[in-house]
Amino acid sequence: MSLIVERDGPVARVTLDRPDVHNAFNEELIARLSDAFETLSRNDDVRVIVLGGSGRSFSAGADLNWMGSMVDADEATNRADSLKLAAMYAAIDSCEKPVVGRVQGAAIGGGCGLVAVCDIVVAGPRARFALSEVRLGLAPAVIAPFVVRKIGTSRARELFLTGQRIDPMEAKQYGLVHRICGREDDLDSAVKKVSDALLKGGPRAQAACKLLAREADQWVDPGERTAGIIAALRVGAEGQEGMRAFLEKRTPSYSESD
Repeated sequence: MSLIVERDGPVARVTLDRPDVHNAFNEELIARLSDAFETLSRNDDVRVIVLGGSGRSFSAGADLNWMGSMVDADEATNRADSLKLAAMYAAIDSCEKPVVGRVQGAAIGGGCGLVAVCDIVVAGPRARFALSEVRLGLAPAVIAPFVVRKIGTSRARELFLTGQRIDPMEAKQYGLVHRICGREDDLDSAVKKVSDALLKGGPRAQAACKLLAREADQWVDPGERTAGIIAALRVGAEGQEGMRAFLEKRTPSYSESD
């Protein structure tokens, strides 16, 4: 089993489970991650998804055996393989549920790409991040759109070109990480604190927020699109409940956090 999916009430935990190879990607793990996020995105009982890795690392990127199989493959085969990887990142990035990254140890190459498609990232003190493809004579092509959107062009140029490793504090300054734990043992409690905060929001509103953050700067006529989104939310059941709860000074029915 390369991936573990567990449920704790409204919180789903998706854990990369290849600790012997630092949770590196192979064809099976890529397919399982895609399927898991597509399924969880459609599940109304799931409100928050926590993405993590077992063992000492979050993810070291591409599996060496998988990379080896691509060395002698032709360009068409490599293209088809890369499209599957791109679909995996897109499935996580477009998931309608908030995705919280739980990062310990190494998040290298494609693993750093996973960090980029998480909405909120909590890192342990020993986490390390790198986009090291250039040192292999390659480029972080598939993950580039997600990384550039997360950290901006200037930071991406630096990390893409140097392949250097950065620590959690630097990753936070770059915008890859949002919260850092002082101790590794505090990582789970910090992730739970973020999950609890997310459970206070309306799930349909959160899906709209993700869409806005992901696409609003690309719309030709943003006023028309954004007006349509807020109008639909205001007249929808969730928006009506949220506004009435605020006016009546009570907790809305969709809030699942204490």
